[in-house]
This record gives sequence, C-alpha cells and structure tokens, in this order.
Amino acid sequence: MISITRDDWELASFVVTTLGLPMAIAFFAWEQRKERDNEEEEGYQLLSNAYNDFLKVVLANPDLRLRSASPLEELTPEQQERTRVIFDMLISLFERAFLVAYKPRMSETEARRWNSWDDYMREWCRREDFRHALPLLLRGEDPEFQQYLRRVAAEEDGTLIHPATRFTEGASHV
Repeated sequence: MISITRDDWELASFVVTTLGLPMAIAFFAWEQRKERDNEEEEGYQLLSNAYNDFLKVVLANPDLRLRSASPLEELTPEQQERTRVIFDMLISLFERAFLVAYKPRMSETEARRWNSWDDYMREWCRREDFRHALPLLLRGEDPEFQQYLRRVAAEEDGTLIHPATRFTEGASHV
C-alpha cells in the first residue's frame, strides 16, 4: 500500500500551482478571445444582413435606378423623396458599420471585414446624386464618420466635399 506523506502533498500542490494554474489562465484567456471573435463575427453578420435588407429596398424601387451607374436626370417630387429616404437609410447603415467595424489599427480579419464596407461606400460615392446629397445626409452624424465619408467621396469623385464644420486635427483617424 502506498502512503502519501506531507511532502508528497506539498509536491503535488507545487505542481498544480506552477503548471495547472498558468494553464487554466491561458485556457481562460483563449476562451475569452474565442468568445470575442464570435461576437465580432456575429456583429459583422448582422451588419451584412442589414445591408442585404437595404438592397431589398433598393430593388423594390426600380424606377429610381439606384443600382445603375448614373442617376435619373429628372425625378418627380415623389421619386426625390423616396431617393432621399433610401439615402438616409444608407447613411445610417454606413455610420453604424463605421462605428462598429472601423478602427485605426485592425487585425487582418477586421481589415478584411472593413474593406467590404469601404467598397460599399466607394461604390455609392461614385454616384453623383449620392455625393451631392452628402452635405445634407451627413448633418448630425458622427464627426469622424463624416470626415471619413467625405474623404471617400472626394477620392471617388476627384473633388473635395467641404464639411459644414471644422474638426480638430487630433480627432482624425484617416
């Protein structure tokens, strides 16, 4: 029969403390990171679903030709109103994506996710009617988002859209 002495218990305690505790902490940190990654992926999926829902609204209004390269020349007052509402929805979605997904420094995965949103913004900013509506659409939105989208619009058009207000240089992320 094996007898366990006090020294054996102390050795076992030492092994658990020096090996088990760090392993438990590392496992806990790994699980937390995995959970954060899952939450970020879920947030990205929710934003993607919201953009798909937005595209359904665009498809439900084919007379506005919002997916064509150039806007309609003459819009009726009712078409102008629907276009404005749809552009308001889009700006709201873009701002939400910016606030949730944009960071000055991103991991490779975060950058890949953000680049999808940047592509959407650039695509819409190539539309003349959307660019011309930006000063009105951006009123009241997050200042950093305003600055970001104005820069994107200027890059896509080759001209600068002047902001209604000045921002401090230190607040810039772009």
